[in-house]
Amino acid sequence: MAIVYQAIAFLGGLAMFLYGMQVMGDGLKSSSGTAMKNALAKVTNKPYMGFIFGMLVACIIQSSTATIVITVGLVGAGFMTFHQSIGIVLGANVGTAITAQIIRLMDVSSGTDSILYFFKADNLAPLALIIGIVMIMFIKSGSSKNIGNIACGFGVLFMGLIYMSDVVSGFGDSLSNLLTAFENNYALGFLAGVGVTGVVQSSSAVVGIIQSIASSIGVTFKGIFAVVIGVNIGDCLTTYLVSRIGAKPNQRRTAVVHVVYNVFAAALCILIVIIGRMTGILNDEIWTSTLNSGGVANLHGFFRLVPAVALLPLTGLFEKITVLIVKDAPVAEEDAAALNALSGLDERLISTPSIALDQVENCVAKMIDLARHNFAACVSQIYDYDPTRDERIKQREDLLDKITDATNNYIIAMSQYVTRDKDTKRQNYNLKAIICFERIGDLAVNITESLQAMRASGKTFSENAMSELRILIDASQEILDITTEAYLRQDVTLATQVEPLEEVIDDLVEDMNARHVYRMVNKLCDPIRGIHFQNILTNIEHVSDKCSDVAVYILESDNDDIVGNEHAYLHELHHSGNKEYLSMYDENYKIYFDKLNDIPVK
Repeated sequence: MAIVYQAIAFLGGLAMFLYGMQVMGDGLKSSSGTAMKNALAKVTNKPYMGFIFGMLVACIIQSSTATIVITVGLVGAGFMTFHQSIGIVLGANVGTAITAQIIRLMDVSSGTDSILYFFKADNLAPLALIIGIVMIMFIKSGSSKNIGNIACGFGVLFMGLIYMSDVVSGFGDSLSNLLTAFENNYALGFLAGVGVTGVVQSSSAVVGIIQSIASSIGVTFKGIFAVVIGVNIGDCLTTYLVSRIGAKPNQRRTAVVHVVYNVFAAALCILIVIIGRMTGILNDEIWTSTLNSGGVANLHGFFRLVPAVALLPLTGLFEKITVLIVKDAPVAEEDAAALNALSGLDERLISTPSIALDQVENCVAKMIDLARHNFAACVSQIYDYDPTRDERIKQREDLLDKITDATNNYIIAMSQYVTRDKDTKRQNYNLKAIICFERIGDLAVNITESLQAMRASGKTFSENAMSELRILIDASQEILDITTEAYLRQDVTLATQVEPLEEVIDDLVEDMNARHVYRMVNKLCDPIRGIHFQNILTNIEHVSDKCSDVAVYILESDNDDIVGNEHAYLHELHHSGNKEYLSMYDENYKIYFDKLNDIPVK
């Protein structure tokens, strides 16, 4: 039974580790991360800078595993690309070896005098949890909750690592014997290093075990070098297994490139040893010499640092190998089209704004498709809820966010080359349109979340409420269709049709809210359903507002007087008695309110 309890404890630590990683990633994704993204991009765009960054982080937190897992989380949250993460992975491998050297020299293990003691995992974890809970519960600023979630995720992640390490610490004697049992069998010594590190999940801990053996009974160079090489492989296998659970392709690649690199590094270390023996550099005196604790640390550091420096120029090769190993997930046809348009944002074109803006408009056209499909999907959830559809909605939203970031940055990058008024207008217009269509995607997600919450509470809308929603949805889909055609064709005539319909949608929402209040007051509807119904109405109304914004931006291309005076233009349009506007308003009003008035208020 003891083994069962230990297995449960180990899996509990693994669960904490995975949950901490998810919470930290979600917090990063929800935070206002533009500044952090830009900072990380500057650091990690060059492999050697990423290498130094990863080395420093691993040195501070004393764990290459945690450093790489955090990097996997950053890749998943969109803060860096897989390409940018490779340098960090290589640096993290070296960081733990440097930490071991510093800890030995400063005798951190003997007491709390060194400042590095502060950065030990079992001190950082509770500190991060304390900071996180304070930020969540006691500080009410806008970003405090996200920062708190990041800190709590960081703390839980480390607590999971500590908990798993504690579980296997009881096997210390057995692990020690295993590590030194194969002095004359290098292959088995290598496998022992891989296996023990895979169990303990910490190369530093395993090297520490070897150092303790070296201090007490001594170990020879020939008896331990293969084990140390195996330790480096075992270290990355644990990271891979943990990081790949529920991860996206690029996250899995970050974990896999750690394995790929360490395989190359191990091969290089073995080659160094073979050449050393053949050339006499590793003579018999060195080969059979007894290593103390410091000698083991030096050997470990050598096998970490030399391959990292030698292989750093080959990051491109590691990237290609990893991409071949970890294939992209199957991409939906509309996603493939959007990604293809995104690939057209070539930085070499920004010096020719007219061509670059054509590429931007291709991306915006794909954004429109994604936003409309997401709105249609959330409407389908209202009529016929399907949990699998929620995941597709989330995928589209993630892609919308990706295109929004890329196109915004691309438009800003071309600014220095924009000199013609025509291009300036297109630039400003597209910046505004991108925001509107991205927001429509957000609103579709908001509606989906309301439906998820209502479904979780076991509630459904009444037949009359559903009938009213159908009318509003029909109107909102019509305004989306008109706005889309107006944008794609840059049709001013179509754009003038948007605002009259938008005002009718506002009136529909106001009337439906009044009807729903009546149902709630007369206890024909409970408060939970009432809140979700009104949330859906509000989000649909905001969809029509964004359509109105796009239409006004189209009209600006034909009327410079509107530019910068959009609100004044709309106010004047609503109150000027414009016959064309009133005619379209009355026509739309009759179509939709005739349908609404046929539904009893109950």
